[in-house]
Amino acid sequence: MNKRVFLAGVLGAVAMFIWSSIAHMALPLGEAGVQQIDKEDALLSTLQSTLSSPGLYMFPKMGTDQSQNEKKIAAGPSGLLIYFPTRNFVFGKSLAIEFVTQLLQALIAVYLLSLTSIATFGGRLGFYAIVGLLAAIATNISYWNWYGFPVTYTCAYMFTGWVGYICAGLVAAAMKIGGPKE
Repeated sequence: MNKRVFLAGVLGAVAMFIWSSIAHMALPLGEAGVQQIDKEDALLSTLQSTLSSPGLYMFPKMGTDQSQNEKKIAAGPSGLLIYFPTRNFVFGKSLAIEFVTQLLQALIAVYLLSLTSIATFGGRLGFYAIVGLLAAIATNISYWNWYGFPVTYTCAYMFTGWVGYICAGLVAAAMKIGGPKE
């Protein structure tokens, strides 16, 4: 990866990060489909007395008989719970991890673009639009399908991720990454 491609990846990651910040802090996309629990004290007390270790929990408990599982889910309630008895959450550390994640995504995407012979601005941006759509679909649709993630949440997160790739793509397209090889 040459310096120009690397620079496009870094600047693309910055563009993705800025967009993600706007989407989560200035727009309602970060909270779309997420609800708060009213009267949570009883639930929290039950969780603390029932679960002792952090983890991802699915309920109701599933067995090997698929038809019984379907009946349990239909009878309700059902859901997915990410649980921490205590959690040392540090906002700055999470922001750093998010940026590094977007940096890796942007570097991979710009590297792939650099391997193409796409010569136009629109073509390069279209490449990113397709890669971004692929990334947005990769987990979000499965989480909606299998775990019941809300449609609003799923669409908002797909849109946020896809636009992030568009932002990075604008940088790569402007820097003329890809195209005929010399």
